[in-house]
Order: sequence, then structure tokens, then C-alpha cells
Amino acid sequence: MLRTQTDHAFLARAVELARRGVGRVHPNPVVGAVVVRDGDVLGEGWHDDFGGPHAEVQAIADCNGQDLAGATIYVSLEPCCHQGKTPPCTDAILAAGITRVVVASDDPTEKAAGRGLGILRDEGVEVDVADGELAARARLLNQGFRKHARTGRPWVLFKSAMTLDGKVATATGDSKWISSEGSRALAHQWRAALDAVVVGIGTALADDPQLTARIDGVTRQPRRVVFDSTARLPTSSKLVADASELPLSVVVSRAAPRQATDALEMAGVDVIVATGENEPARVRSALTQLGERDIHALLLEGGPHLAGAFFDAGEIDEVRLFLAPLLLGGRAARDPLEGEGVERISEALRALTLDCERSGEDVLIKARLKEW
Repeated sequence: MLRTQTDHAFLARAVELARRGVGRVHPNPVVGAVVVRDGDVLGEGWHDDFGGPHAEVQAIADCNGQDLAGATIYVSLEPCCHQGKTPPCTDAILAAGITRVVVASDDPTEKAAGRGLGILRDEGVEVDVADGELAARARLLNQGFRKHARTGRPWVLFKSAMTLDGKVATATGDSKWISSEGSRALAHQWRAALDAVVVGIGTALADDPQLTARIDGVTRQPRRVVFDSTARLPTSSKLVADASELPLSVVVSRAAPRQATDALEMAGVDVIVATGENEPARVRSALTQLGERDIHALLLEGGPHLAGAFFDAGEIDEVRLFLAPLLLGGRAARDPLEGEGVERISEALRALTLDCERSGEDVLIKARLKEW
């Protein structure tokens, strides 16, 4: 529990600092830290790149050698206590002489999960852990990290653009462009922030996309993933042409011809064989295997068929829908989600939160379905 409004303010600052690492520290979580004594900020830091110093170490270094006896460090995620690419942050905190640690959220991984806080308490350090809105805000920064730690599967953000009458394509399949240019630029920011972008073979064949994040300042391109049960993706496609430089995974079923999968692998494609008795089961199988490849969070840009399979599998964690000022009409125009769906309204998946904002000419609707 936080004791004062001052505690809340400094911990909120640590959470905001953590945001600076989004898209830069995979597969690590984003973390921010602030060192304070007698109400004065002595140093700040955040985890800025994978393999680099963690937030706590950065914040302590930012104190420029000051004596930190009696200081408090506010951290958005509980400090690590294991040796990885860098030494344990608990060691750095103890060596600095910091006497109090205030944490916004827990680390659910098996190698952490309260161990770091236990070590600090055993060494006489005061430890306080936040709850309520600020703790939830800190957890939301690392949903991919948290879901992967608990399930082994990546967190899934489903993105789609639809018209006022709820259509994502005409009866002929035409969908370019429903969303505005500004909305499409925002979607590229999401690609850059996440570990993978996923489409179905229908989209891959119709659009021959690259599935890269085409904005300034991108430090790491996402893995491209195509769900293609019978391995129809041509080796002449743009996706395969870039496979030696940009990771590409193609998810096939056991029905895929061996000759086709061999050709993809020869071209540098990572072929994933998803198993299961139906499409939702194969979605879960594929996500487990992507999780084994350190994919913690992905952007699902697939069409209605693939999106429906993810929905039926229970593997959509957040939805972001661009609502464009267009009307299509047409009995055969495409809906955002297909699949089996539910039979009764009472069985519908209800969003935990719902937010709306303008995005260029469109309205962006964000709905969080699960919290990890």
C-alpha cells in the first residue's frame, strides 16, 4: 500500500518513464525507476534497450555518486534478483544503501514472482507494493510479458478497420482503404511496438504485403507471421523474398504438402506445424510455438476468417477498431469476425474497458478483453 500522495506521484513518474522502453527491450519488460530522498528526485532511469542496464541501475547511476543512505527508489516493476545479461537489480539497490523500495507491479515469471522483494526485506529494506489504479496502469504496460510468463503464449491485439455499418470489405473482397492515412500510420506504430504481426493466407495472396513497420525511428521490425494451412504462400512473394533479413514464420497444418513446406524452409522461412482437431485448437498450438520463439505480444491483422478462429480459441486480449465514415451495404459484405461465435448474447465476451478517440477522419475504439 502507498502511504502518501507523494509516494503516488513518484511511482506514477516511474510508470511514465517505463513507457520510453516500449518496442526497444523485448523480450524484457519495460521498467522505470526514480530515486528520491526528502522529497527531492536524485536520479531517474528506464530500461532502454535489451542487454543494457536495467531501470534501477540507470536511476542509481543518474544520482552521480551521491550517498543514497535513507533514499527511496520507486520502480514500476519489482526488481529482478537473478543473473541474466546484467547483474541482479536487488544487488545494485543493496549496494547503493537505499533503504526503501516502492513497487507498482509484480513480476509473474517463475524466476522472480516476489523473490526479489523477499531478498530486499531480508536485508532490512522497507518494501511497499502499490494496489489500485496505479498498479493496474503498471501491469498494462507489460501485458505481453505477463501473459507469456503465465501461459507461454503471446498477448494478442486484434486490429481492424470497419465502416459505419460494420463491414471490413465489400462482397468482392475490396478493403483498400477503409481507414484513413492517419489511422494506418498509427497501426504502423503498433507494429513497431509489438513482437510480431499476423495475417492469414488470404490477405497475403491478395495484397502481397511486407508487414513491416514503415515509420521513422523503428529499432526492430516485427516477425511476420502468415497462417497458411496448406502452404500456399509463393516463394516469389515479398514476404519470402525478405525472409533472410526479416524473420518470417508460416503456420501450416499437417495437411500441407511436404514439397511446399520444404520450398519455404529452403527460402529461409520458419515453418510452424500447428496441431489440433479444429482451427481454434491449431491457433492455440501456433501461439504456443510462437511463444517458444520469444514472441510475447502480437498484432493480429488477419481477415474475418482468421480473426474468428482466434476469437473462438479465446486468444484475443484487446481489440482496436477504426470506425470509418463510410457505408458499404450489401448482404455479402464481410464482417470483422467470422468463426463459430456464440449462440446467445449472454455468452458474449464483454470488454473490461472501452475507450474512444478520434484518429484522423476515423474513430478509434479500444476494448480491453482480458488483463494479465
